[in-house]
Amino acid sequence: MKVTVLVGGVGGARFLQGVKAALGLPPVGAGPDHHPHSVDAVVNIGDDIWLHGLRVCPDLDTCMYTLGGGIDVERGWGRADETWSVKAELEAYEADPTWFGLGDRDVATHLVRTRMLRAGYPLSQVTEALCHRWQPGVRLLPASDDRVETHVVVDNPAGGADRPGGADTAGEEPPPQVAIHFQEWWIRHRAALKAHRFASVGADQAAILPEARASIAGADVVLVAPSNPVVSIGTVISVPGVAQALAATPAPVVGLSPIVGGRPVRGMADACLNAIGVETSAEGVGRHYGGRGEGGLLDGWLVHTGDTATVPGATVREVPLLMTDHDATAAMARAALELAGLGVD
Repeated sequence: MKVTVLVGGVGGARFLQGVKAALGLPPVGAGPDHHPHSVDAVVNIGDDIWLHGLRVCPDLDTCMYTLGGGIDVERGWGRADETWSVKAELEAYEADPTWFGLGDRDVATHLVRTRMLRAGYPLSQVTEALCHRWQPGVRLLPASDDRVETHVVVDNPAGGADRPGGADTAGEEPPPQVAIHFQEWWIRHRAALKAHRFASVGADQAAILPEARASIAGADVVLVAPSNPVVSIGTVISVPGVAQALAATPAPVVGLSPIVGGRPVRGMADACLNAIGVETSAEGVGRHYGGRGEGGLLDGWLVHTGDTATVPGATVREVPLLMTDHDATAAMARAALELAGLGVD
């Protein structure tokens, strides 16, 4: 069986562990050679950002570290046994931004990636090279080799006085709204600034990674992980060619709700959904994706036991959707495969 999964961030990485386990692969590590099943992950790149001259790819790295056994399990992101000397020195120099923490071990990954990118290697080849060390057992595919970054239009913080081009720069009134990188909104401001809309900067010039298109086209099933539907899955789908590939694939497309009991399982997805006018519920997200029978994304939609949803054009089923451990996450993945009409030997 060939499984392709659209993923982003911590929830997506943990779900990939469950997919591996459901297919008889170890949740961490490469597993045996010549295994009959394979997993590809088409990963969100909208969170990617340049910091201190380094290219940081949070979702790719979270998947790589999680599946390769190097993740900080408690935080869900960054390296295990991390130290923070570089961060402390940057703060001593008052080198902005100070709100984004780069751990010492993590910096090594970004140094290697940046050196390869500047040497002309595309992000997909850089990711493949980094994965030679980690052996995640999943082929990690950035949605595109092109720059696609999520920015957020928010009310101008502090009236713009602390931002370039803001108040008092030329005696002009600051603009009432500004666009900031998603990472600044998410980490620095904890999504507290009202988001008016999201923009995938660079998407209009980008193209789907050819390997990602082929993976979607050749899959036996495409799964949509319980990741943030707006800034993770939404950004993946915003890359030109992804939506078309999903519409054309003969494989069933099954999604899992990231909303349980009207609340995000992790993170602040409700702030993102509110910004685009989508109800924070399993039904709201399912209808946002839409059923393929009605021109949308999904053939099947899994919601947590006790939640209800009607998604025209898609089959809805209730199953437990809390990733409390590897077994529970594997059961979620098996339920998704069963809804797609597939069994695992």
